[in-house]
Amino acid sequence: MAKILFVMSGADHWTLADGTKHPTGFWAEEAVAPYRAFTGAGHEVVVATPGGAVPAVDSASLAAEANGGQEGADAVAEALAAMPELRRPLRLADVDLADYAAVFYPGGHGPMEDLAVDATSGRLLTRALESGKPLGVVCHAPAALLAARAADGSSPFAGYRLTGFTNAEEAQAGFADKAKWLLQDRLVELGADFQEAEPWAPHVVVDRNLVTGQNPASSAPLAAELLKALG
Repeated sequence: MAKILFVMSGADHWTLADGTKHPTGFWAEEAVAPYRAFTGAGHEVVVATPGGAVPAVDSASLAAEANGGQEGADAVAEALAAMPELRRPLRLADVDLADYAAVFYPGGHGPMEDLAVDATSGRLLTRALESGKPLGVVCHAPAALLAARAADGSSPFAGYRLTGFTNAEEAQAGFADKAKWLLQDRLVELGADFQEAEPWAPHVVVDRNLVTGQNPASSAPLAAELLKALG
């Protein structure tokens, strides 16, 4: 079957407007749900991060309240422990897009810290978009799109319909007034056609080969769309 590349943040913190380093990383559900979907369909998952750093999980994403109760939290923690790819990521700079049938970026606040300004990731995203291969990006991971540049310096994602973690969700999460910038604002500024749904509800937007999800609840539906695109 196919190989699917997971590009993940290597950051374990997010620097807020006042300089505070808020502990974070990737959001567990956003890695676990797609991983289950892809491997369950027989595909192989390969993880890559900036510098080959082992990705850190945001501890808040392992809490009972983030997983519908303690049973759900335990299941997510067990699923992460059963993902050996997380413990031996490739260096993003060593990735050859030709080796993969699809690319997926899980979120969490980590991408706001590193992938948003990572030129290597930006080049990969530009090539993936141009290749026509399924490209999935969920929640805060669309921050990585900010580092993508076309040959003329513009954003290759300008004009695309897409979604991501909204200003309303960031406010409800308690970070809107603490962040240096808000993801929805930046995506609008780069020229994307941002599609906003109700906070926390599953919401997936498909435009050509780009598949984006608004929040953690959108992870599984996004993975289903990517599998459909893979045929």
